Amino acid sequence: MSARKLPSLSALRAFEAAARHRSAKAAAQELSVTPTAISHQLRQLEDYLGVALFVRKPRQLVLTGAGQTLLTASSEAFDTLAETVARLRHDPGHQTVTLSTIPAVAGRFLLPWVCLLRDRHPQLNLNLRISHDLVALDGVAADMAIRYGDGHWPGLVSEKLFDNVFVPACSPTLGITRHDDLHRHTLLHYQPPSHSGALLSWTTWQKLARVPDLDMGAGLVFSDETHTITAALDGQGIALMSKALIADELARGRLVQPFGPDLHAKPFHLVYPEERLREPAIAAVREWVLGLR
Repeated sequence: MSARKLPSLSALRAFEAAARHRSAKAAAQELSVTPTAISHQLRQLEDYLGVALFVRKPRQLVLTGAGQTLLTASSEAFDTLAETVARLRHDPGHQTVTLSTIPAVAGRFLLPWVCLLRDRHPQLNLNLRISHDLVALDGVAADMAIRYGDGHWPGLVSEKLFDNVFVPACSPTLGITRHDDLHRHTLLHYQPPSHSGALLSWTTWQKLARVPDLDMGAGLVFSDETHTITAALDGQGIALMSKALIADELARGRLVQPFGPDLHAKPFHLVYPEERLREPAIAAVREWVLGLR
């Protein structure tokens, strides 16, 4: 990466203060220097840039168009620096890891056990980025991710977490026990934004189960799997749901799987850049996630 070509930080600070106050005197008071020093810094900055930043009037500095542009950029930069420095000074021990995943995995697989991570690593902040999109693991958008797929993402390590098997499930209060019962109950459809979600539909299940005359266009449609699960728990109908994400409800009898067949989707993996594992915070989140398998 080439070196940044920037004027002196002192000149930029002098300009930002003077432009904000519209006064070299007020800027001097803020920065604890003389008005002459501020004026000298402003002249140096204009010479460096080759443009006029102010129209100098007897009692006021008036920004030119170039000056207004530089004020906007410099104010944002100094605000960001100030916020970061303040955060580090007041909370030097905390580290943040951003983990990207889809809503259902966040709500059903991770959130019930965040307390374990907090107990083991109280100085670590976990930021969950919830999205169906493939988020870049560049340390800015996210550091790690839980993704479903074949486990091959170029340049990344992937560790399998659990199989993704979709099964028909519903509240036991509906009394569904046979395929024929589906004709008398509401189908709950989960349609995620990804193309692969089409493989997990009732249409695919019907072909595999060979249940005739089942109206695939009827029922309730959800784009979020957590909403599908909630509707099933409330007795609103029967849904195809990831067995791993409703394991607790199945074990407690709040949901039942009355019959098959099962639909096998691609498994979920924990994914991260290999070189990041040297960082204690990344290693801690990895250990926590793998421990939930």
